[in-house]
Amino acid sequence: MKPAFDVPPEWRLVLRDVLHSERSHALAKMLADKESAGTPIFPPNLLRFRALELVATDEVKVVILGQDPYHGEDQAHGLAFSVQPGIAIPPSLRNIFKELKRDLGIEPPTHGCLESWATQGVLLLNTVLSVEEGKAGSHQGLGWEQITDAVIAHVGKQQSPVVFMLWGSHAQKKKPLIDAKRHLILEAPHPSPLSAHRGFLGCGHFAKADQFLRESSLGQIDWRIEA
Repeated sequence: MKPAFDVPPEWRLVLRDVLHSERSHALAKMLADKESAGTPIFPPNLLRFRALELVATDEVKVVILGQDPYHGEDQAHGLAFSVQPGIAIPPSLRNIFKELKRDLGIEPPTHGCLESWATQGVLLLNTVLSVEEGKAGSHQGLGWEQITDAVIAHVGKQQSPVVFMLWGSHAQKKKPLIDAKRHLILEAPHPSPLSAHRGFLGCGHFAKADQFLRESSLGQIDWRIEA
């Protein structure tokens, strides 16, 4: 039996068991059936594992966990919190950029594409990798979590130190999957407008991440985003 999803080669061995599970195959069939019936699902099929395409299993330095993709047309492209150039920057991402400016003095960019972070080893992973148009959270509990939990658990057990930025209660529920003795776990409220002022703004996670990576002889992330 083929795996339920075609993931990047570097991740196939890591996810082998979960991708061959009945639940993953049921999820893949559900998505295919909905799309065949004309239901808009974001991001497009070829972009759902984009976060894994840009960061190989042994290249992860930072993990930023999101919940599920943006549910507006053309917004989601497979990276948590990110949108393609030309798409309006969503409120949560604007708050991320505000904290980046406060923390490191980096001016907010003119677009919200975070691929330059990913290519440096920042895994921008949503815990659910698809959503129906206009229906936030519509694909939660359908099977994506067992796949993304396997990704988090793999990274959380690896020898090389990693920074995990867990923003909001949903992301913080993944702490048991992470070896806290080996990695740096940073927690803050979610950057959404509803909670950003309760502690996300002012959390200092970007500077803390860079300090930890430097002390671990892993360099640091260039958080600047070019126009």
